[in-house]
Amino acid sequence: MKLTILGCYSATPRTLNNTTSQVLEINNHMFLIDCGEGTQVQLRKHKIKFNRIKHIFISHLHGDHFFGLVGLISTFRLLTREADLHVYGPKGIKEVVILQMKLADSWTNYNLYFHELTSNDSELIFEDEKVEVYTIPLNHRVYTNGFLFKEKTGLRKLDVYAAEKAGINQAYFRKLTQGFDVVNEKGVLISNELVTKAAAKPKSYAFCSDTMYKEDIIPLIQNTDVLYHESTFLEQHRHLAKKTKHATAKEAASIAKQANIGTLLLGHYSTRYNDIGKFKDEAKQLFDNVELAEDGKSFKF
Repeated sequence: MKLTILGCYSATPRTLNNTTSQVLEINNHMFLIDCGEGTQVQLRKHKIKFNRIKHIFISHLHGDHFFGLVGLISTFRLLTREADLHVYGPKGIKEVVILQMKLADSWTNYNLYFHELTSNDSELIFEDEKVEVYTIPLNHRVYTNGFLFKEKTGLRKLDVYAAEKAGINQAYFRKLTQGFDVVNEKGVLISNELVTKAAAKPKSYAFCSDTMYKEDIIPLIQNTDVLYHESTFLEQHRHLAKKTKHATAKEAASIAKQANIGTLLLGHYSTRYNDIGKFKDEAKQLFDNVELAEDGKSFKF
């Protein structure tokens, strides 16, 4: 599981800081999460292949989280994209994008699908044989969702030497990886566990931005490997966090601790702060395993 931070600051882009956007690579998928202004420039800068992006998840309709979307969709058209593109986001996102395309008379030459979200409960919005994606209802000034990406349990790992030694025909190897016991060439039932090993533990990633402190999400993200949680403010400006429905680094750490998160990744910093190291210092008062999102930084988990 690899996460590349394209932008992690709040409100407005600056010379060296971009607004929210990140790419999650998980089980051969490349998911784009939020698409702030300048996202496609960041994609080029960090050599991320445009054509691998098939699914885009937009948390909410504040500009610093989706103003780059129309430009990216347009660029896909200019690059003669053929693959389908799916966009998941709040109701209204289709209207915003389609209006701009209509007025510019600039329609895509690929299939563009919108999956508009309205539920205040967590729901499954994407699933294939390898990955599931759920919404995480958040509490912000407008309708907002986070997203939980979960790998499904993979196939068991076959010990070919052990299977052949046990007299199992190769025709049954696939069933062994699926967890079945099989009969060998002498008619003896061979236990699956004798010739296979358990699959690697499925990995999970939760993205939560923007939101005020919200304990309701804890059951939804319990035991998640990595949690990205907004930390727009430090505790000294907690009154601003409450007013604007954002969170502090300490509040993010509290969520991570209660949810038994593996790694907490902080981001969405207010540009009022010159030293983002203070966010990590504050969070580590409650939670040990803390990382800081920074533009252009990649994490492998």
